[in-house]
This record gives sequence, C-alpha cells and structure tokens, in this order.
Amino acid sequence: MILEDVTEFSAALKPMRPIIGLDLGTVTIGLAVSDTFLGVASPLETIKRKKFGLDAARLIEVIEKREICGLVLGLPRNMDGSEGARCQSTRSFARNLEKIWPGPITFWDERLSTVAAERALLEADTSRKRRSEVIDHVAAGFILQGLLDRLQVVRKAL
Repeated sequence: MILEDVTEFSAALKPMRPIIGLDLGTVTIGLAVSDTFLGVASPLETIKRKKFGLDAARLIEVIEKREICGLVLGLPRNMDGSEGARCQSTRSFARNLEKIWPGPITFWDERLSTVAAERALLEADTSRKRRSEVIDHVAAGFILQGLLDRLQVVRKAL
C-alpha cells in the first residue's frame, strides 16, 4: 500500500517494528534500517541491481528476516522540486513492490542525500575505494533518518 502522506504512513506502521529505507539507483540499491523505536537509522547493505524480480527477492529476504513493517523510498526530485524520469522509475519500483509486499510504502525527498553521505564519509577520512562501496547504503541512512525525524514530529502532534 503506497501512502504519500507521512501521517497516514505513520498510522499504518505496527508498533515496535523497524522500517527500511532505500536509496534506489540504476546500478545499486542502498538499504538502511531503523531501530524498533523508530528513532535511529543505520546503514545496512548495498544490493547490486540485476532485474526487478531478483532485486525484490533480496529485499523481501531482508524485510522478513528483520520483521520490517514499513518501507521508505528516496524520491530523487530535481533541484527545483519537479519530478523527472528517475522519480517515475522510483514510483514504478514502488508499484511493482506493492504487488508482492503488503506493508506500507512511502517516499522521502532524497535531494542531496548522496552529497550529505559523501561529506560524512570524507569527514570520517574514508578511503575512496571504501566510499564507493558504502555510499549507497549510507545515503539510504540519510533518507531513512529524514523520515524518522519527521515521524517523531507527526507523532508528537497527535
């Protein structure tokens, strides 16, 4: 079930269960998971993309193993806020995933998440080789943390 509104997404989540964040690229998918209190995002792994069926099968493995109750996809908007071809591809991935996984799915504006991840890795003095290995799931962590921070605001308002 795809929910555009964060409040509706929050209401659809099961208590004390983590959510997963995805940084969906053309070559890789970065994964990050939250804690059960939905407070902290942790980068998890990067999946090398093959085709949707194989990518989704690996994702479902992670979802089931970690008892994930919700999923957020980074939405790669243009800098002016408009949606281009990459957003359409992300929304299509979500629609296809919705057919095989019944949990709530939402989107989070991912503009500059990779830039923030790169900056954090540079500040940590991470080698170029290591940065290329982890950048996607670190970016997924930034995407997920943005949503988690917003969920805290939403829940306090209720």
